[in-house]
Amino acid sequence: MSCRNIVVLGATGSIGQSACRVARELSGRVRMVGMSGFRNIDRLAAEANSLRPDALAVPDAAAEVELRAKLDYKPVAVFTGPGGLEQLATWEGADMVLVAIVGTGGLRPTFAALEAGKDIALASKEVLVVAGELVMSAARHRGCRILPVDSEHNAIFQCLEGRDPVQVRRLILTASGGPFRSWPEDKMRAVTRQEALRHPTWRMGEKITIDSATMFNKGLEMIEARWLFDVDIARIDVVIHPQSIVHSMVEFVDGSVLAQMSHSDMRFPIQYALTWPDRIAGSLPPLEWARLARLDFEEPRYDVFPALALARQAAERGGAAPAVLNAANEVAVAEFLAGRIAFPRIWQIVTAVLEKCGHRPGGDLEALLASDLEARGLALAEARS
Repeated sequence: MSCRNIVVLGATGSIGQSACRVARELSGRVRMVGMSGFRNIDRLAAEANSLRPDALAVPDAAAEVELRAKLDYKPVAVFTGPGGLEQLATWEGADMVLVAIVGTGGLRPTFAALEAGKDIALASKEVLVVAGELVMSAARHRGCRILPVDSEHNAIFQCLEGRDPVQVRRLILTASGGPFRSWPEDKMRAVTRQEALRHPTWRMGEKITIDSATMFNKGLEMIEARWLFDVDIARIDVVIHPQSIVHSMVEFVDGSVLAQMSHSDMRFPIQYALTWPDRIAGSLPPLEWARLARLDFEEPRYDVFPALALARQAAERGGAAPAVLNAANEVAVAEFLAGRIAFPRIWQIVTAVLEKCGHRPGGDLEALLASDLEARGLALAEARS
């Protein structure tokens, strides 16, 4: 069994931190040869000193000076500036690039890595939500694999095992339901920042935690699954599963259903993506079936949480609509976290922006990014009106 050399884009975030932990636990199978960080230079330096990557990337020269002062070894290269992530993503010694950057910042490095023939372990939903058709086409053209890291998509990947999409009746994404799963609609306007960030199952970054509370996280995952598994959006459903033990399911045309189950720990999907097609024994805990009191499933409340319908609508429209949806949601979430809008305004802003510019054609990456920028401006204006 050979060792896989990994570049991690976003090593200081929650996914990046879990990936670093996996690398330490599987040091003979996974080696971090490159890492990027944004403003948390202390954390990046600590991980670099532990794992000794050859190359690092930080936003600017000032961050490089700060980083080098904290390192207890000399890396081969430290990249900075707008193109630094792309240089790191194409690092010669890497076999795979783990893209774990929140937002659209992972788009250009992903394309650069694919052009360089690197496999992608994908944790950034926005890459496929904004440019799914372009990314999958680039991967096919270069013969690269895209291995999903999100627990839901990783579960589907494991259940499918390369089966032809024509054998699939439905992909069923599970959702915890977030902190407001059973709240009445009339209480939503009074939701506080603290309440929305109190996820019942997962410990994640602020943006994705709010997305889980609004159910936009699951809507984005529906669009992502459409591209990853070449299944049209009409065959992708969501079911609420508050225990977060079943991470997703595949229903086949013969009526059989396969599910992937494990504890709610992101090291499971990260390890599988980084070591696929092998399964490696490690420190991850097995399920104790006798202690699983119950596994519940229920329909989402589409009337209270309109994010799923908005995401399906954007996927059906195609073109730039998913990019517009994503951009408007990012702005609305930031406005909520800043205390400038009420919780339900997130859905309302996305709805308004989709109506105004959700009919743009797709085109190339630059056209999609232009639609993304336009949607952000409209969302901000809507939020401040």
